[in-house]
Amino acid sequence: MKLIFEGGAIVWIILLFGSAGLLILLERFLFLHRAQINLIEFLNGVKNVLKRENILEAISICDATPGPVPQVVRTAIINRNEKPERLKEILKEFGTGQIQVLEGNLPITLVISQITSLLGLLGTVLGIIDLFQVVQQQGFFIQPGVFAEKMWKALGATAVGLSVALICFLGHSVLTIIMNKIIADMEKAAIEIVNFLSESNKNQ
Repeated sequence: MKLIFEGGAIVWIILLFGSAGLLILLERFLFLHRAQINLIEFLNGVKNVLKRENILEAISICDATPGPVPQVVRTAIINRNEKPERLKEILKEFGTGQIQVLEGNLPITLVISQITSLLGLLGTVLGIIDLFQVVQQQGFFIQPGVFAEKMWKALGATAVGLSVALICFLGHSVLTIIMNKIIADMEKAAIEIVNFLSESNKNQ
């Protein structure tokens, strides 16, 4: 708390950016957590329903399951009469849009990470400049309390800036790992459902 209250105005600007970054990270974490499903269990359930030629029930299962993976499977079912190559193109286009939905505002956290670290450095430079001005005015007679106050302001900005930047960067990295897992599940689901529908069409 001492770093915050004695770090100067730039520290509060850093904290403002940091608050925005934390809100984005929290929102994305909740969204991505909800978007994760048991891929094998879901696909087996949909396939069993499709084997009974109950298309509406299969679509209902997809609608009732959160996340982009069920939506990919739903899109494949709706376009099941298309040729396999065309169906793959449809799913690829749809998947690209779903990736953008998964990302949301997550890239902003990297920008915040960079901005806060630079603001911290700027705060330190300004603090040191302020300190030198006082030293120039008072010379060897500068009071230790004044010197300490200026150093707190200078170093506090960097400490807070780097802390916020680190939190945003780590949060972005962890959520990116989760997002990549969901994207991999989307790709697996697309391949499996296309193959399943292709075999079903051949057997009809």
